[in-house]
Amino acid sequence: MCHLPSKAKLFCLSHLMLKRPLGLVNGDNAPSTNEDTPSVIPKDGAAWVELFVREMMNASNVDDARARASMLLKALEKSIGSHADAVAADNIHKENLFLKEHVEVLLQENNILKRAVTIQHERIKEYDERCREMEHLKQILSQYHEQVRNLEMNNYTLKIYLRQAQQNSSIPGRFHPDVF
Repeated sequence: MCHLPSKAKLFCLSHLMLKRPLGLVNGDNAPSTNEDTPSVIPKDGAAWVELFVREMMNASNVDDARARASMLLKALEKSIGSHADAVAADNIHKENLFLKEHVEVLLQENNILKRAVTIQHERIKEYDERCREMEHLKQILSQYHEQVRNLEMNNYTLKIYLRQAQQNSSIPGRFHPDVF
């Protein structure tokens, strides 16, 4: 019968079992020489539980169980840290790739926008030039309308003078005005 405190009674089964623990180098129930990590690092939670149970079952006393638990907890902490570092590095790498792709897309869109702005600027310049040309043509058209009105008035005035001259003429009939 095991005479240990109630917490340690669970570990009394180690006296009954002859299994070699995963964390031991030799079969003499002594912790392995590498105190930081067990010889086989479990990959999942169930394997860690199994390793803890085996180590606790193979502990010869409470101090040995504490030493084994401490060693396993350090190994678990190191394993979790390594896994977290690997996951973080992978996430950073993925984020970096995503950001690089996003930057490439943004640069392409920026180039497209630059070309669009250049084209729009050229169109605005052409439009302004056409507007100035149209204003100039409107001024010329207005001047031509004024000239046409003046010429029509002069023509009307000359017709009136010609009629008066023909009515007051001593030679009846039509004659050529340059011939006397």
